[in-house]
Amino acid sequence: MARYSFDKNKIKVLLLEGIHDNALKHFNENGYYNVECYKEAFNGTRLEDKIQDVHIIGIRSRTELRRDILQKARKLIAIGCFSIGTNQVDLYDAKMLGIPVFNAPFSNTRSVAELVIAEIIMLMRGVPEKNALAHRKIWHKTIGNAVEIRGKTLGIIGYGHIGSQVSILAESLGMNIIYYDIEKKLSLGNAKPVSSLEELLRNADVVTLHVPSTPLTKNMISKEQVLMMKKGACLINTSRGDVVDYTAVAQGLKSGHLAGAAADVFDPEPSSNEEPFIHELQDFDNVILTPHIGGNTREAQANIGLEVAEKLVKYSDTGSTIGAVNFVEISLMPNNSTQRFLHIHRNVPGVLKEINNFFSSKGINISAEYLQTDADIGYVIIETESELDPSSVEELKKIPYTIKVRMLY
Repeated sequence: MARYSFDKNKIKVLLLEGIHDNALKHFNENGYYNVECYKEAFNGTRLEDKIQDVHIIGIRSRTELRRDILQKARKLIAIGCFSIGTNQVDLYDAKMLGIPVFNAPFSNTRSVAELVIAEIIMLMRGVPEKNALAHRKIWHKTIGNAVEIRGKTLGIIGYGHIGSQVSILAESLGMNIIYYDIEKKLSLGNAKPVSSLEELLRNADVVTLHVPSTPLTKNMISKEQVLMMKKGACLINTSRGDVVDYTAVAQGLKSGHLAGAAADVFDPEPSSNEEPFIHELQDFDNVILTPHIGGNTREAQANIGLEVAEKLVKYSDTGSTIGAVNFVEISLMPNNSTQRFLHIHRNVPGVLKEINNFFSSKGINISAEYLQTDADIGYVIIETESELDPSSVEELKKIPYTIKVRMLY
């Protein structure tokens, strides 16, 4: 067992927003007992005060880690986003402070996909409107626009982990699948790529979005795109609230151009269950509105809790950054016979030479050295057969362009 230079009980872990107990369990099983858990999100001065002495923080979607907060997190070594998305964190600023960010890109894929399939069926059968009328004591038994989904065309915008899973499930129910993605993707089953967003919108009976929030995707479905859609088509958004202009969707519903819509994400969203939710789509009975629950199943949250905790513990224990969304990736097994140093620095010529000179000046032989760089930073893991005092870390920090240094053991 490796002899760690820093007692794990002194490593403070903060888990916010009701992260699944699997995360706490995994930390405890690996010797991390200084863990605080809260059901609510932290923001503002409360977050600022709390994060100053935290080494590892886990959040979901409502806690925002922006540059001003990150700069005050003096001891923070890693961030875990217990979600698919990471737009609640300023990723570049975290990287330049030497803080890798980990997420769970796969764990709630199935949960979101199942919700989308359910919404496709409900919208195409006109269930939301009939349900609303029934609650108002109105018996509205009519065929109307109710159709089977078999033989209809589903257009998927964004053919990644979730989009491709939706594709498989929808095809098994007899739908024809077309998809649009800015990157070339391998088609699953009989799904067919289209060359443009316009082509997808003009041919799909149902359109579902599965894209991240970026400057490129902001309001990618707006008035012009709604009008491109087939008359009587339905729109589903379980990705991010700012990728759809809901005012344009409301206009399409009001005019009858759209037969229905489902929205699980909004911009902005209430910060808690106590805050009122007010939205322009609430005026329409043929709309399904859900409070960002696409990935909120017991199975998904259990998987996410374990997946992200595993990555955080592995980074803390070994320096592995596999799965980090903002960092170069290195993966190493523990090595009990050596000391291991982690050095994160700006990617400037000469830094690695200075690091090597430091060890040679001490008469220390470097037994292994692993370096990865990107345009901004260099991350090097050094192993020595030495018994250097932890105070050596302070000397390593004095090397120009150093961002963060840790001695693991």
